[in-house]
Order: sequence, then structure tokens, then C-alpha cells
Amino acid sequence: MSEVLSFPGHAPLKARTGRSALPLSVRQLTFRTEGIDILRGVNLSLESNDLTVLMGPNGAGKSVFLRLIHGLLQPSSGDIRWDGAPLSKAVRRSQALVFQKPVLLRRSVRANLSFALGLRGFVNRSARLEQALADSGLADLADRPARVLSGGEQQRLALARALILDPKVLFLDEPTANLDPASVLMIEDVIGRVRASGVKIILVTHDAHQARRLGEEVVFLHKGRVSEHSPADLFFNQPQSAEAEAYLNGKILV
Repeated sequence: MSEVLSFPGHAPLKARTGRSALPLSVRQLTFRTEGIDILRGVNLSLESNDLTVLMGPNGAGKSVFLRLIHGLLQPSSGDIRWDGAPLSKAVRRSQALVFQKPVLLRRSVRANLSFALGLRGFVNRSARLEQALADSGLADLADRPARVLSGGEQQRLALARALILDPKVLFLDEPTANLDPASVLMIEDVIGRVRASGVKIILVTHDAHQARRLGEEVVFLHKGRVSEHSPADLFFNQPQSAEAEAYLNGKILV
């Protein structure tokens, strides 16, 4: 991964401790809806804390895969294990997901974060909340209604709301799609600092430049299957699958 970006006053996030959530082991994972196979017998093991980028053309199954391994969708068949354990409420509580389009409460920035803390029953909420506002660069906007924030500010709030729960695994589904370059830079700064703190990040992105900047390993999906799983440097400089090579060369995959 490239050098972590930083802004004045934005120190690395506090390192996470405790038992790892890894490895993730997926075996023969299939998801079918309305007679269409979105995922077709996916086998995948993620064992390192590297930042994993999920790439592939539209319809490859990236977002569905993310929701399956987080437990938001139930597979048609197959097995998902986190550190040897099946998906459960306890496993999901150690994870957080940020969607492409933020889903925010009709409350202030501060109230959105406080609500998330209340759901989990955290103690010392005030200190944790103020730290989250500072880490995300939203301290000056704490009392502003969340719905009037810019797109980039809303996405930073969604990210802060996920991180305030201290997850061991963070799923990001196209978190910077349709944002201006300055907002992308700020989101990527937060992602870099989260990665440096020891959180496992699985990032879905169509942006090859972003994948190069942030990724340490790449899982490439095509037609519901894993076409390639390799270190990021190898993937971008010497792809091992014809599908990945075609995709990186800007060809349309069918």
C-alpha cells in the first residue's frame, strides 16, 4: 500500500487489540435470486491483515459478496467462517459496513454518532464521540443536521459512525463513488489511518487508481467467480488471469 496520507491534526488512529477476526474462509459460496446465479461456488481465504480490494465489472457479484460475508444476505449454499466460527450476532458485532450511499438519521452529526454508541451500550461515550468527530474532521460540523452535509461530509460521517463502534473488520462498498477529488482524498486519508491501526479492511471499488493507492491484495470477480486473488503489485503489473488483464486494459468483459 502507498504511503498513508495525513492532514494537520490527524494522527494515526488508536491501534486495535484483542483476538483477530481472521482468517475468513469461504467455501462453495453461491447466491441465487430470481433464477439467476450472482455468485457461483466461490472459494476464497483471506488470512492476512492486508487491505483487500474487491474488483471486477458491473454484475460480477462484488457487493453481494460483501453483504454475504457480513451476514446481510443469506447464501443459497456454501459456508462462511470467520476465525473458524460461523456467522453469528457476535461475529457481526465485530464488523461494520459503509455503503456507497450514506444512510443517515434526521438528526445532527453528533446525534448520529451518539445513536450508534447507544445501540451498542458503550460507556464513556462522550470521549469516544469527540474523538470520532476529530478523527473524521467533522468536529466543526457536530451540531449541523446530517442531511444538509455535502456528499463527502455525509460519507465521512457514515465512516465515523462505523468506526466509533471499534470494528475489527471494516467493509467499504464504493465509499468514494461520485465524490469530488478533495472528498476522495479525505476519505482515503481516514481509510489509510484505519488500516494502520490494525483493522482488516475489505474495499469494493471500480477505481483502479484508488485500488493502486490503497490496495495490498486484490480479489478479482468475474461472472460470480474469483478469477484472480493476488498481491496488488502483481495484480496491477502482471495479472495472472485473462479476465483481469482485459479489465485493466479497459476492455468490456461479457
